[in-house]
Amino acid sequence: MLNVITWDVNPEIFHIGIVHIRWYGLLWALAILSALWVVTSIYRHEGRPEVWSDKLFVYGAVSLIVGARLGHCFFYGAPDDFWFYYKHPFELLKIWEGGLASHGGAVGLLIGMWLYNKYTVKKSYLYVMDRLVVGVAIGGALIRLGNLMNSEIFGEVTTLPWGFNFINSPQWQQIGLPVHPTQIYEIIYCLITFAVCMLMYWKWKSYRREGLIFGVFLIGIFLTRFLLEYIKLNQEKFEETMPVNMGQLLSLPLIIWGIYLIINALRKPAELQDFEKEGYKKSIKKANN
Repeated sequence: MLNVITWDVNPEIFHIGIVHIRWYGLLWALAILSALWVVTSIYRHEGRPEVWSDKLFVYGAVSLIVGARLGHCFFYGAPDDFWFYYKHPFELLKIWEGGLASHGGAVGLLIGMWLYNKYTVKKSYLYVMDRLVVGVAIGGALIRLGNLMNSEIFGEVTTLPWGFNFINSPQWQQIGLPVHPTQIYEIIYCLITFAVCMLMYWKWKSYRREGLIFGVFLIGIFLTRFLLEYIKLNQEKFEETMPVNMGQLLSLPLIIWGIYLIINALRKPAELQDFEKEGYKKSIKKANN
């Protein structure tokens, strides 16, 4: 049986002058690169043009970071003055002060991938998302690891033997008791979702039912997130008067979309993708020769 864990990790790796390198920023960068590597591997398997991977990095990284920052500012970080960011737009750029929201990143990525598909891939939107989310799932685990290194976004008080004391957190210092390490719980469900999506693409060929992998990803990430919010501390004071908190409220449309995608995909017969048809044509041609 484990004892209570005292978590006193320094969120800063090192600094040179005014340049501070933090675990959170490093893990965000690794999340983006890991997702790109996974999707690039899929594109290579399908024989897609290299420019697809190059453009994916630009569209994906920019839309994710911009969306995550704006999501934090407008969903969680807006002060009492609703027009604060209109009056002080430079505050939107202060990523180095923290503040990136996963739901904002999701919205930004959905928009960015629509543009990416329109101007680069030029296939169905679900084609892009079925492949992208395989990489996003592992990226999500790395970002939650960043939250753990920052000693932030944890849960309520617990008597379970794996409770954490986040002694570097001012929020925890007001509590002073072991709490749920919900960052670790979220890492686990991201890794499980990643494993399932990998199996769906590589082994079960679930991409033959467009939208199925994307739908399973939405359920695996956001339904779990919705349930986990019941044991997480609210991030902002205004959430204390809400029947469900902001994280749950923002998860609901994505959960509903995921259910719809799964039902719709399973109602249709599985179809070969164009790269599979091309591969079979080459095999037949080779056999005939």
